[in-house]
Order: sequence, then C-alpha cells, then structure tokens
Amino acid sequence: MNRSIDFQISFIEPQAHYVEVEMQIQGFANTYLDVKMPVWTPGSYLIREFAKNIEQVSAKTDNAEDLNIYKVSKNTWRIDNPSNNLKINYRIYSFEKSVRTNFIDDSHAFLSPAGTFLYVDGYLEHAVNVHIDLPKYWTKISTGLAEIEGRTNSFYAENYDILFDSPIEIGNQDTWTFDAAGIPHEFAMVGVGSYDKDQLSQDIKKIVEEETKLWGSNPNDRYVFISHNYQSGHGGLEHLNSTVLASGRNAYSNSIGYTNFLSLVAHEYFHLWHVKRLRPKALGPFNYEEENYTSLLWIFEGFTAYYDNLITRRCNFRDETDYLQALVSEFNMVLNKPGHLVQSVGLSSFDTWIKHYRPDENSQNSSISYYNKGAMLACMLDLSIISQTNGEKRLDQVLQAAYKQFYLIEGRGIEEAEFKKLAEDITGTNLSPVFDAVYNCEEIDYNAYFNLVGYQFIDQNETTQTASLGVKVTHHDGRTTIKNVDRNSTAWESGLNVDDEIVAVNGVRIDPQGRELDLIISNSHVGTELNVMIAREGLIREIQVVLKASDRVSYYIERNPNATVEQRALGDIWLSLN
Repeated sequence: MNRSIDFQISFIEPQAHYVEVEMQIQGFANTYLDVKMPVWTPGSYLIREFAKNIEQVSAKTDNAEDLNIYKVSKNTWRIDNPSNNLKINYRIYSFEKSVRTNFIDDSHAFLSPAGTFLYVDGYLEHAVNVHIDLPKYWTKISTGLAEIEGRTNSFYAENYDILFDSPIEIGNQDTWTFDAAGIPHEFAMVGVGSYDKDQLSQDIKKIVEEETKLWGSNPNDRYVFISHNYQSGHGGLEHLNSTVLASGRNAYSNSIGYTNFLSLVAHEYFHLWHVKRLRPKALGPFNYEEENYTSLLWIFEGFTAYYDNLITRRCNFRDETDYLQALVSEFNMVLNKPGHLVQSVGLSSFDTWIKHYRPDENSQNSSISYYNKGAMLACMLDLSIISQTNGEKRLDQVLQAAYKQFYLIEGRGIEEAEFKKLAEDITGTNLSPVFDAVYNCEEIDYNAYFNLVGYQFIDQNETTQTASLGVKVTHHDGRTTIKNVDRNSTAWESGLNVDDEIVAVNGVRIDPQGRELDLIISNSHVGTELNVMIAREGLIREIQVVLKASDRVSYYIERNPNATVEQRALGDIWLSLN
C-alpha cells in the first residue's frame, strides 16, 4: 500500500487562540507508530518545546474506531497496533507573538510549521500535503509552499524539511506582487501600518537585485515576504523561499525606522543563500529533537549582519555617514560588554542554545553576540582582502565562490577550516589574523584595518576619565533598583547586587526617577568615596564604595586625513554605491 501523509487545518475558536489539526496517515501499519513534534525551529537556536502547546490528542481508524494513543516522551505520541489508515486529531494553543512561534486571534493566524505539524518517526523525507479550511471571515493564505494544482487552499511539500521551513499566514493580509531579479515576489503585510506599497516594492527590488548580483544567481522560482506590524517590534526569521518580518507599524513613516526595516529585509533575504543553502555542516539534515551545534554562526549570522547595512549602502539608502554610524554600533555594542573579554565569538556561536536566547542579569558580563562580533570580523576580512588585492577582490568573491563550490557543485555543508582555505585561495591573501581571533578574547587592532582603506577607528572616550558606579538601574513604583552590575566595576567590587534598591547616597534620599543618583555620580571624580544605602530583601544596609573610572568606549569611524591617495581609493571601493 502506498504511504501518504495529509494534514487538514481548521479554526473553530481562533478568538481563543486555537488551531485544529487533523493528520491523516495511510500505509504505515506496524506493531506501533510514533509521531513527533519538533523541539526547535531552524534559524532560531533554542529548544522551544513546541509540544507543550498541544492538547486533546486522539487517534481513530478510518472507520472512526478509537485507537490507543499515549505519550512516551515529551514530544512523542505512540499508537499501538495502528491500522493502515488512521487519523490523529489535536489542538494547538497559539498565543506567542514572534517570528518563530504560532499566533492566532480573531484577526489572523500565523503558523510556524515546526510548532504545528507532527511527523512520523523515521520518515522526515516523506512528502506531505496540507489543506487549510479557510474560515468565511478570512480570505487569504500566504506561504512559500507549492500549491496543489486543481485543489483550492491545498499545498504540497516534498519532505518535512521543506514543510518546516515554510511558514503560513492566514487572514485578510494586504498582499501584492512585484518582480525582482526576474523572479515573482509576494509581499503579505499583516496589520495596519504607515507603509507605501509602491515604495516598498521599488526599494526591495533594489535589495533583491543587489544581493542576486553579489551571489551570482537567485535560487528561487518565487519568494514570499510575510511582515507583521506591531505597536513596537523588530525582527525576522529566514526560510527557504520566504521570510517572516516584524516591525513597528509606524516605522515606515520616518527615515531611520524605514532604513532599519530595509536593512532587516536585506538581512533576511541574504540568508536565502547564506545559511539556507551555503550552510555549516552541522545545520542539515536537521535533527529536530535536540540541539544542532555549530561554531560557525559568527560567519552565517555575523557576515549577514555585516552585509545587511552594507547592502543598504550600496543601494544608496544610507549615505556614508549613516552607514559608518550603523557599522560602528556593532563595535560599541561588543566592546562595551565585559563579556567580550570572557567569551570568544566561536564559543558564542556554539553556546547559542544556552545563552543567546536566554539572557539574564549577568549576560553582559559573560557573553557576546555572534551577530555583532561576527559583523566586526566580517568587516575586517573585507578590508583585509580589499587592501591585499589592491581593490581587485573583496569578501563578496569569497562568498560567491563558497556558494558555488559547496552548494551548487558539492551540495553539502562547510567546515571552518575549508572556508578559510577557500577564502585565502580565491583571494590570494593571508587571513589568519582574523580567523585566529575567532577563538580567543583578545581584540585585534581594528584601527589598523580601517587605516588600510583610508579610515580611522577612534575612541572619543580615550582621553577622558569619568567616574562610574558600574550599574544599570530601573525606576518603578518610586524605587530605583539595580538591574545589572558590570564586571570589575565599582559596584562589582563593592558588593552591590542586582535587585538591590538604592535608597540613598551620602544621606541623600534618591528620588523616584533616580535623578539624585545621576547628579551625584556626574559631579564626582575617580576616587570619590560614597556611602550607598540599599534595601536588600527588605533589609536596610549601607555599603561603602570608591568610584572607579568608567571603561565604556565610544568609537566612531571617519575618513583618515593622513591617508594616502592609494588608501583613499581603496576606501572608495569599500563603500562604493551600486
């Protein structure tokens, strides 16, 4: 008997945030049958335990006879003595707003497939059909899944990897299409917003064509943007032939917000090649039941974070000053976290499963983001290649060659050593100083790299000495409470703790907004002794502190007035427009 797996999706109580799922399985009869729910979704490296949202699981034969179904692990249901034809029904509670999780209310439904569809254990390669019962109050379905010819609201995936990589938006979203790089693109805008469809289409077309030119070809027949508008928010998640974006509904009507949205588009579309196809060896085929570890996210997310703003520069959405400000923010974010002296970017990549998506009050002291630090190193590689090849090559050519070799020709994931070798072979350069920085916490001489192309990297705080307590505070219900304590700061060494309420300093009661605290610190100098009265767990105590100098940096990047003509010419190549 031929095997088949079909899903039917329906919405009985969307206002209560539920979706009903019926899984029809044919031809899998055995002593028992296990069906599973993924515990994570590709692109978002955290065990999310999607099975926690499933309710009322039942199984029946095609004659409506009940079958015994029970859990054998957190994400596995077992059916004893299944028939050749059976149906599994379940409901999923869906009320988490993000680009990676299900959300349903009376206005629309967003389905993240890894948190929606069960799979038969051992059959991830099996084809899947999905039919959606479109409620009368919703009119549209937006997804990268292929439509089944002759069947309304029915879709097909040739395997579960494709299914899990194809989010589905259902509702009354504003949709339109445009062509870019010879490929039809659909945009589905969910929720009200201040966007201009014609302007968005025109600008995104520039991004698509600029990135397609960089990579050499575009791998899709069609592409779908799903964008959710919120009161506030910003983020995205890449997929095989689609992406899900999140933005503030008014971001499109101001220049900064709109440019940042275009950078987000550039970031997620860049992933079409960089991680969805050219990928680390560890990320595919996926194991959906546990962590899939790799140390290469600094390349695949970090390089993408470097290129998202660079692409908007090449498309002339940013002038040089705006671009340099966006770039230097990556450096300041990393170098102002004490964690950059503790965690390497390679380890940050590997530990994303336990750190990046689970920040706590000490994260800034113990970790960094592979997005920001990876972007910094990508920039250094780009500048190094431009300089060593006298502007004839840059990081673009490395990525294009890697995509061609490892994806188009060999069809496999890469490892770091072979990526480095290819980069050096293609460019004829020595890139060891940058790659060596991946697994240690010593910062390289960034200014030397910027000097190569006629720019300089300067800390405007270098010659100043400002007293600092070394804490971040929050103000709530008239209380000033410590939120973070910087490693090796005054507060760290004196024993001030997170969650301490600062009551008074030197006998002066702190006002509800903490203004006296700011005034006292700003009027003090390094070496000033302060008496800090705190409330800890309801008990009053006093702590004596001696203010140390702030170690915060504030870098900026600008043209180097002492650059040679050759260096300035290389800088023009680095930041050239399309």
